[in-house]
Amino acid sequence: MSKEFTKEELDRIIEMAWEDRTPFDAITHQFGISEQETIAIMRKHMKASSFRMWRKRVQGRRTKHAKLRESSVDRFKCSRQRQITGNRISKR
Repeated sequence: MSKEFTKEELDRIIEMAWEDRTPFDAITHQFGISEQETIAIMRKHMKASSFRMWRKRVQGRRTKHAKLRESSVDRFKCSRQRQITGNRISKR
């Protein structure tokens, strides 16, 4: 991984990776990093047990891989979805 990110950018990458309906393509589009680079960031910035749980959950998940989706979705985030800052869900 050659790109350095600010704390806020890392928080946003982690937030997007945790979101079930945000495809890895959205992270690539916004931050210019591949799925493998996203996985490396998650591995580096999470506890080992949390990382394993996340990987098990997203591996092969249709919503995380745009090519596996049945229909094309042209948005990255639901308008009613809560904001997450500092990896904590904030109130609306």
